[in-house]
Amino acid sequence: MSRYSNGPCRQYLRRRGIRHPIPEEADSQAARLRKGSRGGRPPGFDEERHKKRNTVERAIDKLKNSRAVETRYDKRGYVSPGTVTAASLVIWLRT
Repeated sequence: MSRYSNGPCRQYLRRRGIRHPIPEEADSQAARLRKGSRGGRPPGFDEERHKKRNTVERAIDKLKNSRAVETRYDKRGYVSPGTVTAASLVIWLRT
């Protein structure tokens, strides 16, 4: 499912005080339940946050697939945001 659902990643987020929208994988859940009371409590999961995260990740992937953004090597810093904005508008108009 998610490459971010492993223990060290969850611990890192917990230390930083970041609420994670990462669901627990089925095999991790089974392993935790097999351990019984030593398995600990299940990690928190907010389905609404997960949906929003998924939406943002898909939008970023669409921008990465845009040739205008992917192959841009601008000499000036103010040109890049314009390129991203133009690519975003094209994506928005096509959907």
